[in-house]
Amino acid sequence: MDGEAPVLVGQTGKLNGVRWLLDSESVLFGRSPDCKYVIPDRQVSRHHAVIKKTVLGYTIEDLGSKNGTFLNGKPIQEVTLLQDGDVIQMAFAQQLMFVGTEATVPLSGADVIEMGLAKLRIDKQAKRIWVGKQELSPPLSPPQFRFLELLFENHNRIVSRDEIVEYVWPDSEGIGVSEQAIDALVRRLRERLGELDPETKYVKTVRGYGFRLRNPL
Repeated sequence: MDGEAPVLVGQTGKLNGVRWLLDSESVLFGRSPDCKYVIPDRQVSRHHAVIKKTVLGYTIEDLGSKNGTFLNGKPIQEVTLLQDGDVIQMAFAQQLMFVGTEATVPLSGADVIEMGLAKLRIDKQAKRIWVGKQELSPPLSPPQFRFLELLFENHNRIVSRDEIVEYVWPDSEGIGVSEQAIDALVRRLRERLGELDPETKYVKTVRGYGFRLRNPL
């Protein structure tokens, strides 16, 4: 890491956009005020997890928390070495991305959702999309953007059709939004992303459950 301290960047939850510098030998996370970085959520244990600097790099350990600590969607069972771009989740409350050096931290603050070195990127505030180094133009329609935003914010899990209706059409209360309307939204978003990358299917259908984001490096 060339001697530079890594950073955790909040991805979702109450701390979306926060940047925490890992500039100590040991950094404690949890709900208790004596933690270096406090996560104010009841799902998070008082002393939830710890990140330590070692000769091999930075490691993370769950401290017997009630609701668990997850790394890239998998529960942490033992001390684990962190890699640039890893996504850490504390219980169900907060996701944080581990960034190896400050130089690679996303520059747009809380309104940018980044996934490490992944190909597809999104800027929430400016409503802009990039596939690799190319920006998608013209921009997505508002429903298309909100759907993609929902997939990004939940990139470690499947998003159900009910969740899509609630997020994309919040004023409808589910009334008048048909299965065909959702299918058309999915199809059109795939077509737009395919304009810049026809080889990758970014929106994956999980039959019987919903959809999830596929965002390769």
